[in-house]
Amino acid sequence: MRPMFRTLALALLLALPFAAAADITGTPRIIDGDTIAIAGQNIRLFGIDAPEHDQVCRDARGDWRCGIEGTNALTFFIARNWVTCLERDTDRYGRTVAVCHAGGVGGPDLGEHMVREGWALAYRQYSDDYIAAEGEARANKRGIWRGDFVPPWDWRRGTRLTESTTAESPPSSPDQAAAPSEGPTCCKICRTGTACGNSCIASSKTCRQEPGCACDVR
Repeated sequence: MRPMFRTLALALLLALPFAAAADITGTPRIIDGDTIAIAGQNIRLFGIDAPEHDQVCRDARGDWRCGIEGTNALTFFIARNWVTCLERDTDRYGRTVAVCHAGGVGGPDLGEHMVREGWALAYRQYSDDYIAAEGEARANKRGIWRGDFVPPWDWRRGTRLTESTTAESPPSSPDQAAAPSEGPTCCKICRTGTACGNSCIASSKTCRQEPGCACDVR
């Protein structure tokens, strides 16, 4: 019996490193242009920032729903493929932040694809990995680069398209955005409850959205 126990113990020890480095693999549900879910676990794509679901961009034909179009683009790209995600971090909302590949490690990088096709921006505050891909999208006027847009991090702070908005100058990074001189611009005032993203929720609930343009009464 003793040799058998030694064999089992050795097998368990050899398996530990692989368990610790386990990837997240499965068929994803697409939440938006930079977020997916696998088996109920929300995963934020590392190093990119895509237009929010309700965000509007502008081109020669007028305003268009770039947030929804970006979500559709990621959905069509993944199709029915399974995805493997390599965890990098956990954000303040409890989401896993990961580099995800269609079909497995070595397959297309979802974040790079979204930036290269103009459906997301390189999130310079956190990574320089996709700056070259962004330059290619911008040069070829792909996706949101075909017209005017507000960088997603500025949109979440309340900035909206105006007649003078232009995407010709490089988007500001989140830590370079100027603070409004008269407080935040609010698209929705929460007179009861508390602000959460672009909506108001009950004070007893926990907000799991990034700051949007909803503001609490002060």
